[in-house]
Amino acid sequence: MSLSAADLAYGYRERLIGRDIALSLARGEVLALLGPNGSGKTTLLKTLLGLLPARGGSLTLDERPLSALSPPERARALGYVPQAHAGTFAFTVLSVVLMGRSAHGGLFAAPSRRDHAVAHAMLERLGIDRLAQRPYTLISGGERQLALIARALAQEPAYVILDEPTASLDFGNQGRVMSEIRRLAAEGLGVLFTTHDPNQALRHADRVMMIRDGQALASGPASTLLTPERLEQLYRVPIETVRGDDGRVAFLPG
Repeated sequence: MSLSAADLAYGYRERLIGRDIALSLARGEVLALLGPNGSGKTTLLKTLLGLLPARGGSLTLDERPLSALSPPERARALGYVPQAHAGTFAFTVLSVVLMGRSAHGGLFAAPSRRDHAVAHAMLERLGIDRLAQRPYTLISGGERQLALIARALAQEPAYVILDEPTASLDFGNQGRVMSEIRRLAAEGLGVLFTTHDPNQALRHADRVMMIRDGQALASGPASTLLTPERLEQLYRVPIETVRGDDGRVAFLPG
């Protein structure tokens, strides 16, 4: 069972962004998508979610064409965490998380007792239950990001797709989110995340895909794929390797 793409072309009606993408995300694994700004990562994620139609190739979810699934079916299977945003309406944080439950009860249905229980559980899981009654527009960017992750988890999906989930988080919350990603995989969910930090991919992903200008440069196990040579090709800057006394490796821009 997997979310799979073969010979995938993606983009917009007026402009093709990428092509020839082959990708597979199985349940229970973590896939990291690495690439510089403007490489097409976010557009690819929206295509994998069915928010944008594929421009070519095939895209399947558990062996069914993604285009054949209704929006509620996709929402029950695929959780999405976009990059944090300020928001427009002063919904409470609890209300934002409860929106994730609409995949189960309908967009305009009143939240059930179970919906509230799941939402509170996700807030507690992310350590932000104290913010439940705070306006979403008045909390910090990092707290908003955690609320968006809680909303996606409230959908109870089989796969979770996160677009730069730690971009606005402080150092401590970055660690919390990356640990949560591994925990989700251990519980049997498939997790795909984009990041600008190859060290996150090295430490927390099972597999990595490197993408530049809409093209996949390489794909494979994180432990063997991530090398200074490949990262220099991807980012076009010198890469310095730092090795600790315990043998662990970290990459820095030279």
